[in-house]
Amino acid sequence: MKLNRRVFVGTGMAAATSLSAPMVHAASHGKPKVVVVGGGAGGATAARYIAKDSAGEIDVTLIEPSRSYYTCFFSNLYIGGFRELDSIAHSYGTLASDYGINVVHDWATGVDRDARTVALAGGGSVPYDRLILSPGIDFVEGSVPGWDVSAQNAMPHAYKGGSQTELLKAQIMAMPEGGTYVMVAPPNPYRCPPGPYERVSMVAHVLKANNPSAKIIIADPKANFSKQGLFEEGWQKHYPGMITRIGPDFGGENVSVDPEAMTVDIDGEVINADVVNVIPAQKAGLICGAAGLTEGNWAPVSGHTMQSRMDENIHILGDATNQGDMPKSGFSANSQAKVAAMAVRGALTGSRVFPAKFSNTCWSLIDTDNGVKVGATYEATDEKIAKVDGFVSQTGEDAALRKATYEESIGWYQGITSDMFG
Repeated sequence: MKLNRRVFVGTGMAAATSLSAPMVHAASHGKPKVVVVGGGAGGATAARYIAKDSAGEIDVTLIEPSRSYYTCFFSNLYIGGFRELDSIAHSYGTLASDYGINVVHDWATGVDRDARTVALAGGGSVPYDRLILSPGIDFVEGSVPGWDVSAQNAMPHAYKGGSQTELLKAQIMAMPEGGTYVMVAPPNPYRCPPGPYERVSMVAHVLKANNPSAKIIIADPKANFSKQGLFEEGWQKHYPGMITRIGPDFGGENVSVDPEAMTVDIDGEVINADVVNVIPAQKAGLICGAAGLTEGNWAPVSGHTMQSRMDENIHILGDATNQGDMPKSGFSANSQAKVAAMAVRGALTGSRVFPAKFSNTCWSLIDTDNGVKVGATYEATDEKIAKVDGFVSQTGEDAALRKATYEESIGWYQGITSDMFG
């Protein structure tokens, strides 16, 4: 029986976790077809693993509008002067030439779940037997009063890699002597990296060298945040008197902005700013909502296979998902992509599917050679992806350990980008 959208919703997750036999190909002829939307840490990894491990048995199409992909991870280090922009840019050429992936540089604008096709902005559509969505984040409209995407050039978010990151750095470097940088931090959950508090550290590093009398203000709706003790220790040591964080107890959750006046209103106190970095509340990439795959702001999935809980023929990865305990990081998306790729191959070719396991580490740089990290391992349960154990850097660590942690992150970056792009 063909499961259309209406039948699937009524049958629940029993169907969504079934991978016992290859499915009937929607295209009716030839090889099974997998379409991947989004060429980041989740999508590029999934496309590459399906292509390389299926030995030509599956046609893989990757839809991604950008010809050069700029990683959000390590983009803060570009702002801080530790990386060049070109060093975080990657092309899709090897995926096409070495792995036979059909790379389509276009916007995916919609999904017809009954016909199993993906519509393209340039016209036409692409059929699939299995669809993998890894669209990243979009922003919740109205979450920061006074700001919408039309204001992103005046008050950049720099939460999607590339031009926004470049713009924010240019604005920081152009700040007048003694000027003010204000970050409007996001509520949970949010994409990380580029972590807001690593970004503050990198902005402080640049200002300390070039504009030491400048001030940084963080308007934060959260009572606390990941690695808080490590960041606050680092800020006090390396950037004393430069950084002020205003949490919810002092009005940090009552914030509005005026992009034309370049002001930020924090609980009634208006601050004149030279740079305003607005990071709004976030939600799954728009195509997930358009396809009817979200509950609230995020797309629920089964941790066993990364299948949508709304449609067994669609897998969703990374930042867009509501999957349980994993953070919205590039490392997480890469880990989830391998689970999804294995599940897709099993469904389409009958290859063996092993129990899902996941891991994540998030590194942050506070100052030169001062790296910290947090991470965990995870396993899939019927309810969610559940944390098994974890680790975090400690305050008071010596300089040699912090340098080693930073160097570990450099090795990871080289490894994950090779894993994504070949």
